[in-house]
Amino acid sequence: MYLPLNALRAFEVSARHLSFTRAAEELSVTQTAVSMQVKNLEQRLGVALFRRLPRGLALTDEGLALLPVVAQSFGRIAEVLAQFEDGRRREVLTVGVVGTFAVGWLMPRLRQFQQQHPFVDLRLLTNNNRVDLAGEGLDYAIRFGDGAWHGTQAERLFEAPLAPMCAPAIAARLRSPADLGAETLLRSYRSDEWGRWFAAAGAACPPLRGFVFDSSLALAEAAAQEAGVALLPVLMFERELQQGRLVCPFGQRIVLGAYWLTSLKSRPQTAAMAAFRQWLQSHAGAM
Repeated sequence: MYLPLNALRAFEVSARHLSFTRAAEELSVTQTAVSMQVKNLEQRLGVALFRRLPRGLALTDEGLALLPVVAQSFGRIAEVLAQFEDGRRREVLTVGVVGTFAVGWLMPRLRQFQQQHPFVDLRLLTNNNRVDLAGEGLDYAIRFGDGAWHGTQAERLFEAPLAPMCAPAIAARLRSPADLGAETLLRSYRSDEWGRWFAAAGAACPPLRGFVFDSSLALAEAAAQEAGVALLPVLMFERELQQGRLVCPFGQRIVLGAYWLTSLKSRPQTAAMAAFRQWLQSHAGAM
């Protein structure tokens, strides 16, 4: 059965307002035109969709059954048409990002990406470096490590050297790495980091005890609140350094991994994926 689109639209708007007059205002036509469109639809269907009341309308059982289907259909049409607002079909790109990278590096640059690639509808999901590309439906994941993740293609972005960072009040009493033995050393779930830093600094690593965090963002905030000294990727906390909330008391840094752009080997590359990858690599190359 062929049903005129204008008649279905007139029905949907009238049902939403329960008024031909208000429907006419929304559609920028006359009340008579709306009433006629609905009447024609009722005649084609062979059922009454509304009960005409002294003040307004009421949906019949048939109208109640038809409304959600018509409303959902128009909603879906609107969603698809919205993808062509810029003269090009918009594409959704879903990226999982380790929280430290998202806040410390990506977010300050997102506006530029949006301006250069308005057709990409970017969805960001933050994590603590544990991610399931297939299970979470991700196009890409940006994560920290050695680049060896089973079943994934990994492209190196840049290294993220770690260094001790703390609040200025704590830094004021630190003269050498050995002085860290008197401080609380905040730890991540990677238990070997402090030991490797002390080895690089030529000092003995003191016994490690106390707080353990699964996020560098939480580590950094604890350090800024004077809870102790944290070993952090300095590049991700440049704003905190500029603001004076955190300082690096020692110049010694260690490299334990890099940030990588990863995707499933079986994932076909879309235009949105290609745009994001090229943009990310061009900015990462300047680091």
